Amino acid sequence: MGASISPGGSPRRVLLIPVLHTAQDLGELGSAVRARKLAQFGLDAVLRSEDAIAHSWAAIEAFVLSLPSSLEGYRVYQDGLPVCGRELEIVTELASKGSRNHALLLRLHERGARIMGTESPGLLLEELAGARRAAAGGPAPPAADGGGGEGKGEGEGEGLLERRDRSIAERIGKTLLPGETGILFIGAIHGTATYLPGDVVVETPLGGRGR
Repeated sequence: MGASISPGGSPRRVLLIPVLHTAQDLGELGSAVRARKLAQFGLDAVLRSEDAIAHSWAAIEAFVLSLPSSLEGYRVYQDGLPVCGRELEIVTELASKGSRNHALLLRLHERGARIMGTESPGLLLEELAGARRAAAGGPAPPAADGGGGEGKGEGEGEGLLERRDRSIAERIGKTLLPGETGILFIGAIHGTATYLPGDVVVETPLGGRGR
């Protein structure tokens, strides 16, 4: 894909990393989501799924290690991380609880990348409420990436997942500067790249959905 040029004269680039979230990534909902999966699918299926997720994270970690040692000019965007002013604190806490995803974010930060608040707090609260209902036995189980917002909200013309994708893309469009590279860790079911500004070059080094 050819590099489009932003109004500032330099291309903006996003490395899109599709992820499958672990229970540790989900914070307070992790144990409830795992318990529901155990009840629905059984231990063997859950263990096979967790093994596949572990292998996917090994590939992501290898890719991160292949990036330049100095990541000045890189911004890291993470689904589920709200724009709140406490982003690094949240990432550090989840990493300390065993999240491989957030531990990688810290490693990128240590090499000079800037961790960015990525999602609308309001939309995340909607997502959290739906996930709590699902974890408690509601009609819609959490999605494979730990989300659960594919359905349309009451009175809304588009689903929560699409609204989140549009919001994430808007956030990246407003904060990623000409000549910078963004690294977007995003649940595999998302379609955020579709909504990114046209001057942003999207690369998928580990596969997944581009534009």
